[in-house]
Amino acid sequence: MRWVTMLLLGVLLLLQWPLWFGERSWPQVRQLRVNLEAQHHANDLARRQNQRLEDEAHDLRHGLQAVQDRARREMGMVKPDEIFVQVLPASSPLPPTSPAASQPVAYATKPKPRH
Repeated sequence: MRWVTMLLLGVLLLLQWPLWFGERSWPQVRQLRVNLEAQHHANDLARRQNQRLEDEAHDLRHGLQAVQDRARREMGMVKPDEIFVQVLPASSPLPPTSPAASQPVAYATKPKPRH
């Protein structure tokens, strides 16, 4: 009777071993689920970023306003009749000035017409 109990216990251990320590064990399945959830999150972030880039590409292809905004922001371009004013935060250092900028500038003026 004792050897039958030991035999059944051995069979039970052999059947349970793959469940806890095998290739498809419970801890590994749990880790795979965590990895799957992280991958779903990364896919959602990439999907949102792709949508933003697709929208921006559409605006650049079909809208003049987007091209103007990008030229202003990235290249500092202004229209001929505009005045560019840059407000710097108080904590930022002043931009370096060129030696020519510190020299007084003489402007030529047109003579006023006589009436």
